[in-house]
Amino acid sequence: MMTNWLPDLSQGHGPLYLRLAERIEADISDGRLAPGAKLPPQRNLAYDIGVTIGTVTRAYAVARQRGLVSGEVGRGTYVLGSNETGPREAIPADLNRLPAKFDQLPRPGKLRMDSTSAPDLGQSAIIRDAVVRIAAAHPEKIGDYTREVRSEWRKAGRQWLATDDWAPDARNVVPTLGCHAAIMAVIAVATAPGDRIAFEHLTYSSISRSANLIGRRSVAFGNDENGADPEDFERLCAQQHPKLVFLMPALQNPTLSTMPMERMKAIAEIARKYNVSIIEDSIYGTLMDPKPASIAALAPERTFHVGGLSKAVSAGVRGGWVACPTHFAPRVQTAHKMVTGGIPFMLAELAADLVASGEADRLRGAVRRELVKREALARKVFDGLEFRSHPHAPYLWIKLPEPWVSATFKQVAADEGVLIDDEDEYKPGRSERVFHRIRVGFSIPRTTDEVAHGFAILRRLLDHGEAGYDSYG
Repeated sequence: MMTNWLPDLSQGHGPLYLRLAERIEADISDGRLAPGAKLPPQRNLAYDIGVTIGTVTRAYAVARQRGLVSGEVGRGTYVLGSNETGPREAIPADLNRLPAKFDQLPRPGKLRMDSTSAPDLGQSAIIRDAVVRIAAAHPEKIGDYTREVRSEWRKAGRQWLATDDWAPDARNVVPTLGCHAAIMAVIAVATAPGDRIAFEHLTYSSISRSANLIGRRSVAFGNDENGADPEDFERLCAQQHPKLVFLMPALQNPTLSTMPMERMKAIAEIARKYNVSIIEDSIYGTLMDPKPASIAALAPERTFHVGGLSKAVSAGVRGGWVACPTHFAPRVQTAHKMVTGGIPFMLAELAADLVASGEADRLRGAVRRELVKREALARKVFDGLEFRSHPHAPYLWIKLPEPWVSATFKQVAADEGVLIDDEDEYKPGRSERVFHRIRVGFSIPRTTDEVAHGFAILRRLLDHGEAGYDSYG
């Protein structure tokens, strides 16, 4: 049933779209918007309250991200708790904190430019041969739990994580189920419920959301074209006393910044001054040639250096490692087992085999070459627009021209068959900061022609603005 709901935006602070999203949440909580109620069409509500359609579109997108409503093109937007045919169970309150992307299945027929795992360059044949070899060599291990961490797994991690200025001691390396699991294990060891964890204003926000889910508190500080802002980081440390900071010093996601050495030194010294532990996520840095410098070389006593295979080899292998400060590896290994249930023998052995045999490095080289071609195509297609890219990075960070806003453009692109990420996907918490940016990944499409097709659609939308889009949802 359509509701006659008319929100009051006279109260509150910040952008109108956030105030509208907050009003949706408050009115659901107060019972003014019942489960199953259909929100007004975007055009109608925009007219009634005197805002642009883009403002309403973005507010509805934020409400969807917070798990408050669901929406389908042609059907409209509904308060969660009902569906078309009858009542549904209400979503538990804790799950309402999960962003939409955690529970987002790929949409049939859509070109996926919202992911950045390694492009398909024939890895399956190499992985198949390795799996057959491992099963033949260790038949007794395939049907049992992993009861020990083999030294070969630690040595492979040391080899993969090493940079030109630093290499961890293999005894301090813990093999993990990918980088996300490694980071969550570190958070479990280095913090307690209620502790604050510092994140840049734009970052890989799945970590902050996961940390919030287990009782940690996210606090944000500034970043710019050179990465984390030392002055703002020190202000945050002095005022809010975080126990841990999450950083991506090389090819930061989504801004593509790489921290210069002087800035890394400043961040390391501030962390040392305020006794803050550091998670250094190098998942994209491993794609760079030469490899970038590491904070772990500057502050080894407090830095957990994380890396894996998902961007350079294969996401499906779930190969990851974390190099810990001395004496922390046993605790992180135990926490990883408790958080994840433990790493399967096959996956740990497979990741180590790919690294030790040299196949991982050969695949990384092939991935780099493919990304160089695709990034060059992006620079050609998006010439004249403001965006950031890197020859070895699988995504772009594009500044939207007027009058586009990020959430609206994401929806329009999806309507045109291309899935991308808006800027809200990379905010570690609620924020009034608006960047008018989108992230466009280009490693998932199987061919260069598919990439070019997706780029062409996005360029057409960017050039024509909202005049080429209308919503009757």
